[in-house]
Order: sequence, then C-alpha cells, then structure tokens
Amino acid sequence: MTDEASFLASYDPRDYPPVAVTVDVVALTIRDGRLCVLLVERGAQPFAGRRALPGGFARDEPLEAAAIRELAEETGLTPGEGDLDRVHLEQLRTYGNPGRDPRMRVVSVAYLAFAPSLPEPTAGSDAARAYWVPVDEAKDLAFDHDEVLADALERARSKLEYTPLATAFTGPEFTIGELRQVYAAVWGEELHAGNFHRKVLSVPGFVESTGGTTAKGGERGGPKAKLYRAGDARLLHPALLRPTREDRVR
Repeated sequence: MTDEASFLASYDPRDYPPVAVTVDVVALTIRDGRLCVLLVERGAQPFAGRRALPGGFARDEPLEAAAIRELAEETGLTPGEGDLDRVHLEQLRTYGNPGRDPRMRVVSVAYLAFAPSLPEPTAGSDAARAYWVPVDEAKDLAFDHDEVLADALERARSKLEYTPLATAFTGPEFTIGELRQVYAAVWGEELHAGNFHRKVLSVPGFVESTGGTTAKGGERGGPKAKLYRAGDARLLHPALLRPTREDRVR
C-alpha cells in the first residue's frame, strides 16, 4: 500500500474536474418599516448588469471569514473593530447544482445576516452598485440567488417564531411596539398590538424590563412606553407563530 507522503507527492488535482467555492451573503435589515435585502449590480460577466446577492470566491480563509469580508466590503462596516459585533451571522445552506454558474462548477455556501439600521452600502471591487431593496421587489436575480433569497426569508421568518432573533433587528433597548414592527416587517403580516404584547410578555426570558421608558409618549399623546432589552432565553416557549400558521395549527 502506498504511504500518504508518496500518494500526495504524485497526486495531480488536474485529474479531476475543477471546482470553486464561493460565499453568498443574504443581509437583511429594516428600513422605513420594510424588510430589505442588500443587493449588488454585477459589474462584470457573467450576468453583468444583473442584480445579485453580495458574495465572491473564498480565499485562503475560513468560509465564515469570507462571508464577513464580503459583507464588510459592501456595507462599509469594519471587521475586528466592533462594527460587525451587532450583526447576527449564521450559515444558511450550500448550493451546488451543476450549471448554477456558467463559468465552471461552483459550490456556494450562503450565509444569513441580520442587523438593525445597517448603513447605506458601498459597492465592492466586483460590483457596479450596491443598494438596499425591499424583499418583495428583489426578483430576477443572477445565478440561483432567487432560490437563495427565498430560503433565507423562510429561515428568518421561522426563526422569529422559535427564537428571540427579532431582537437582532432592534437597538439594545426597545419598546414592545418596536419589536412588533420587526415581526410585522419580517413576516409581512399585520399583528394585533394587544395580542402581540400579551404573547411577548408571556414567554419566559424573551425580554426583560430596563425599568425605563421612552422620552415621550406616542404620537397621539399617550403614556410613555416601557423599554425592554433582550432576555436570556435561547428558544421561545411557547413559540410566537405567524398568524397564518396559527390558523393552520388550530
């Protein structure tokens, strides 16, 4: 049997079809009450001029580091200096169907990123433009990015049901009304204010009171709203189901 050193010395990767690895980032934030995704306009072929999710080829680096680098390039946030600490980043799925990239066999590892109030984007080196687009207007994307975005949206909407991830879209302190706006924007559904308030406060560890209130009352002169912060729960029990899912469960 050939030992490993001898095998590696004679191994030629050109004996196999070439495969490249990329990362794609689905970055979501809420702007003017609407859930938006970060898109770039491709500045080079293939799909020059088409909108796409930000991403690129992985370098000699861990895949998560590549995703952070790509996100930083398009948002202007600085890795390692605290700017990205408020961004929730998680791996979504791997996409590797033959033909998804016309250049060669390309396997892409997609990441999902959430953060509140992300800044105006700045196009990276391989993009002509970068901008925030409401998710319901993000269509006909390059490669298989329509599928990637659809998967990311379903992941985000599902995680808001069972985890406290909605607080990743808020500031450190927030009102229940602001939290409700996050759920409404991500789910794309209107929520009853009273029912939502009751459900949130009935979930142990979801939120905790700061003891403070907003500086002033509501637009109609109502009382000041109580301020909350994220609690220590990692899973929501009972879960906060989307209204459309509640109807099916009953």
